[in-house]
Amino acid sequence: MKKILFITAILLCCTHLKAQSLLEYKLAKGDTFTIQQNAKQVIIQEIQGMSHELTNTIDGEYMMKVTAINDDSYNIEMSFTDLNMKMSSNLQGDLMDIKAKEVTTDNPQSAMFNAILNIPISIVLAKNGDITSVTGGDAIINKMMATSGITDEATLKLVKKSLSKEYGTEGLASSFEQMTYLYPTTKVKVGDSWENNYTGKLDTKNKWTLQTYDTDTTVLSCEASVIMSIKDAVANMDLTGTQTTKLTANSKTGFIKEMEVIGTSSGSSTMPMLGDQQIPTKITSTIIYKTIEE
Repeated sequence: MKKILFITAILLCCTHLKAQSLLEYKLAKGDTFTIQQNAKQVIIQEIQGMSHELTNTIDGEYMMKVTAINDDSYNIEMSFTDLNMKMSSNLQGDLMDIKAKEVTTDNPQSAMFNAILNIPISIVLAKNGDITSVTGGDAIINKMMATSGITDEATLKLVKKSLSKEYGTEGLASSFEQMTYLYPTTKVKVGDSWENNYTGKLDTKNKWTLQTYDTDTTVLSCEASVIMSIKDAVANMDLTGTQTTKLTANSKTGFIKEMEVIGTSSGSSTMPMLGDQQIPTKITSTIIYKTIEE
């Protein structure tokens, strides 16, 4: 009887071990992924009795290619292949409408964002998805400024500082990590959870959970707390909130198939033109990433 119980215990232990999986990127040199990103952000501010609603939409596409494999990371070359941005206000109408592939003389900003396309950026991606290095952001900023048509030195400096927050090295790293930094450093089984953090303009503390796993598909969910701190010449924002993420990934490569990130934050903001007045502010956003099958 003791022998039967002993064998049963061993079998149960083996079953438990078999159910654990090491979630990570398993990429090969030359692997190429094309990702579409669709984002919508709505900013609502209550200013002097009026509700100002600003809506930003971004549709982008970029390509990521594995150029080298290291012991614990991958070298990846990334480049934007398309970018469309629109900004509209319920009080002022359309404020910006840019299609990076369509450069027009009546829209000087289109030339600036056209300069982003097809410039390679080098990324070092750890096997758990942490981005440890990004180079090439400065080249993007310099080319954007060269095509901006801006001649006033003070304006050039202001615009460059603003663009660097989004397309400079740190901005790009924090932006891509939302899509890549998914996995734990130890084996897990279905139902297990782990934590990681993103830092940057948006600081998040993330709790991930493995929902389902098989040899083809990995399904993850995430609940996060968010701190948003934005300081620039146009406005300062200090907001807190929450963010939820749902995604499916290819178990063979670790790369996402589809991912949805929904966030809500609220707090206050200030504008130089209004002095120290605290403006109640709320931001809601939805971002969808999708890998296009080649």
